[in-house]
Amino acid sequence: MARIILSAPRSLGLMLLLLFISSVYAQQTPSPAKAAAIEARNETFAPQHPDQYLSWQATSEQSAREDALADDPRLVILWAGYPFSRDYNKPRGHAWALTDVRETLRTGAPKTAEDGPLPMACWSCKSPDVARLIQKEGEEAYFHGKWARGGPLIVNTLGCADCHNTASDDFAKGKPALTLSRPYAQRAMETIGNPFEKASRFDQQAMVCGQCHVEYYFDGKNKAVKFPWDEGMKVENMEKYYDAIAFSDWTNALSKTPMLKAQHPEYETWSAGIHGKNNVTCIDCHMPKVQNAAGKLYTSHKIGNPFDNFAQTCAGCHTQDKAFLQKVVAERKQAIHDLKIKVEDQLVHAHFEAKAAWDAGATEAEMQPVLENIRHAQWRWDLAIASHGIHMHAPEEGLRMLGSALDKAAESRTRLIRLLATKDITDEIPLPDISTKEKAQRAIGLDMQQINAEKQDFLKTVVPQWDEQARHNGLLSQ
Repeated sequence: MARIILSAPRSLGLMLLLLFISSVYAQQTPSPAKAAAIEARNETFAPQHPDQYLSWQATSEQSAREDALADDPRLVILWAGYPFSRDYNKPRGHAWALTDVRETLRTGAPKTAEDGPLPMACWSCKSPDVARLIQKEGEEAYFHGKWARGGPLIVNTLGCADCHNTASDDFAKGKPALTLSRPYAQRAMETIGNPFEKASRFDQQAMVCGQCHVEYYFDGKNKAVKFPWDEGMKVENMEKYYDAIAFSDWTNALSKTPMLKAQHPEYETWSAGIHGKNNVTCIDCHMPKVQNAAGKLYTSHKIGNPFDNFAQTCAGCHTQDKAFLQKVVAERKQAIHDLKIKVEDQLVHAHFEAKAAWDAGATEAEMQPVLENIRHAQWRWDLAIASHGIHMHAPEEGLRMLGSALDKAAESRTRLIRLLATKDITDEIPLPDISTKEKAQRAIGLDMQQINAEKQDFLKTVVPQWDEQARHNGLLSQ
C-alpha cells in the first residue's frame, strides 16, 4: 500500500506534465482548417469585384434562342429515341444556364423529386450550388437520385464559385484564385498527367473552363460524371474507351444502334488545335482585359466571340486585319458545315435502311458490323459538331473527324445494301418527309403537343415551388 501511495504523485505529475506539453503544442500547431462553405449566390461578390460581376451579368444580353433542330431537321432522325430529338437550342450566355436546363424539353416535366427521366448529374455544369452540395454532402450523395431532386437545391446560375476559390484571401485581394470546383474534373486532369495544382497558369485557365466545356458521360449506378480520357482525348481514344466498357447513351429508335452522344468537347478540340498547342487559352480569346470607366484594366466576364473585342484578343497575336481573319474563319466554318451535312445525309439513310433490314428479319449477328459502323460514324460526327467553335479551335481536326465519319457511314450503307439484297430488297429504301423539325418528329413518333403541354405545366407549377423553397432556406436572395 505504501508503494502505491508514494508512486501515485509521480504518475499524476507525469500526467499533468504531458497534458501541459500537449496543450502548448496544440496552441502552436493548429488543426487542419475546415474549408469555408462555398457561397453560391453570385451577387454576394458584386461589391468586391464590381467590374467582373457586371460583365458576367451582361451575359444575360446573349438571350437569343436558336433552334438547331429547326435549322437542321436531320438531327431529329440521328437522335431518335433520345431527348435531344425533342429539343436542342444553341447555347446562350452563362446567365441563362440554369433557366435553359429547367426549360429544355430534354429534362422532362417531373412532378416529384423521384420522377425522371434524367439524373442529378444533369445539373453539374449549371450552377455553383453544385460545388456547394458536393462540398457539403460528398460526390456520392450529390449524384444520387433524379434531376428533379436538385430543383430546390440548385437555384443560382453558373457564376463566381464555379471557377474561383471565393473564400480565399487571394480572391478577396482581387486575384483570380482559380480552382477546379468539381472533383471529377480534378481526377480527369490527373488522368491525362496534368494535375491542376502543378499546372502552369495558362493550363489552369483552360482547365477551369474545361470543367464544363468537355465531353463526359454518366458512370455507374449513381450516374456520376466522368470524362472518358483513360485512353486519351482524341475521338478514336474516347471511342476505344467507350467500346471497351460497352457504354451507350441510348439506342436509336430506328436502327437499334447503341449510340454515343457527344456533349460539348471544347477542351479536347482546343487542345488539338493550333491555339491550344501554343498556350493561347479560352481566357485570351473569350475573356480579354478591358478598361472600366476609370481606365482600370479588368478581365471581362461577358464571354463572347473574339471578334467582338478584336483589338484585345486576335490582334495581340495576328498581324492580319479583322476583315481578313473573319473571311478565313467563315471559309473554314463553311467547309465544316458542308461536310457535316454530307455525313448527316448518309447517317439518315443508314438509320432507315437498318430499320428496313430489321423489319426484313435480319439477325443480330448480321447487323452487328453494320451497327458498329453507324455508332462510330455518328460518334465522330457528333464530337465534331457538338464542339462549339471547332472552326476556330481546330478546323483541321474537325474536318478529319468528319471525313472519317463519312467513310464509316458509307461503309455501313454498303453493308446494308448487301444485307438487304439477301432479303430480296433491292429497291432504295424511301425516306419519310423530314423537311421540317415538326415533320421529322412526327416521323419518329413524337407527340410534341403533349410533350410541350406537360413542360409548360411543369414550369408554371413546379419551378415556382422550387424557388420559394430555396428562398425559405436562404439559398436564393430575397
